[in-house]
Amino acid sequence: MDEKAVPPSGMDAGKGALLILFLVTMIDMIGFGIVIPFLTYLVEDLATEQDISEIGLWVGLLMTSYSAAQFLFSPIWGSLSDRIGRRPVLMIGLVGNTVFFTVFGLANTLLMALAARFMAGVFNGNIAVARAYIGDVSTPKQLASRMGLIGAAFGLGFTVGPFLGGELSSPAERWGIFSDTIFETNPYLLPCILASVLSIFSLLLAFKYLPESLHPESRTKRPKQSWGDTMRRTGANVKRMLATKNIGSLMWVTFLYMFGFTVMHAVFILFTQMDPSQGGLGFSEAQNGRIFALIGILGIVTQGGLIGPLTRKYGSLFILRFGSVLSGIGLVLIPYSSLDFVWAWMILITGCIAIGNGLFQPSSSTVLTSLARQEDYELGAVMGSQESLSSFARILGPLTGGYVWTITVDRNGFFDYHTAFHICGLLMMLAFLLSFKVESREPENVPQ
Repeated sequence: MDEKAVPPSGMDAGKGALLILFLVTMIDMIGFGIVIPFLTYLVEDLATEQDISEIGLWVGLLMTSYSAAQFLFSPIWGSLSDRIGRRPVLMIGLVGNTVFFTVFGLANTLLMALAARFMAGVFNGNIAVARAYIGDVSTPKQLASRMGLIGAAFGLGFTVGPFLGGELSSPAERWGIFSDTIFETNPYLLPCILASVLSIFSLLLAFKYLPESLHPESRTKRPKQSWGDTMRRTGANVKRMLATKNIGSLMWVTFLYMFGFTVMHAVFILFTQMDPSQGGLGFSEAQNGRIFALIGILGIVTQGGLIGPLTRKYGSLFILRFGSVLSGIGLVLIPYSSLDFVWAWMILITGCIAIGNGLFQPSSSTVLTSLARQEDYELGAVMGSQESLSSFARILGPLTGGYVWTITVDRNGFFDYHTAFHICGLLMMLAFLLSFKVESREPENVPQ
């Protein structure tokens, strides 16, 4: 048998195991996305009770805490899964999700909400472990299509999660059955309980149907590495890759794009829920949930149907540049939305953002893979460095957005509530301009 046709673990996963892995990943993303529509409202409620005025900063902190925890603890979960196996680590993560999503829904102080969100991020190292599981059980020919399952689970989970989070928020105001219950005093508990129930369901499926991908012999052969060693190695890899001309330039392009995109994560709902008399749209949690669901649907359509034909015709580098410009236009337009024909505005704006992001993300990975092969760099090291830098952008973005919103929202003139969105557009433009430093020696219009 050709060794290249054998998965690294020697075990080829059946369709059932891959389906379970898909569900685990999708449920993780539903849990992540389900809080997005109401997080700003929860922070505002708790801040009002505690007489705290820095609402934007706290929104940024809660969003950043999740990403920061994932960044810090994903290497630990990955290393632990190398030693004890993927299956138990996946199940530990699901148990953590079950507990801390419910705690988040019950939070009665901002510190409690921050701690719960951080701990949810700590235990949500499942994405990296799920990718490792697929790597264990897939041949080189199977790898790309099976990794695509993770991307599909991301897209579907991020579409369903915000929709459910918005529709199930403040149930006592919408359905009499929830009046005079805990759901009236904790208006965001119901979507959090749903996320916990889904995690329990996923845990039961994994326990019963998901086989281990690593044989005991494979685990004992893997060297132990401390968290500090892992972080030092990651930092050294990032520094080495940034020092290269083409790969380094592309990594900075992606960093700037992710930075701008995640600034929006903190300020989008701060704007849409703001009273119309102050310039906002006065949206409810449900309306915001529908917007994010629309973004998810458009992203799925873009990556599922548009990216292939467009790349074959124009090339990945051109599509990357076009995606950054389109995203930047959508982000800058957000605070200029008019209450007249508001949903027409929202469709235009979210279309630019979702399609631009759907074009940029896969094109960035495609160009990076091509450059790594052209310049004979190890693909794993390159992709790992890229992901580490993107993770840092996801930490920095919401904090920056929340802070800028806090110091500008009550001002008039050049610096006001528009400023954070202008920063998003500026970062996208910088990403676009820097992309011209990336040189590909392969024709961009070669059919793929």
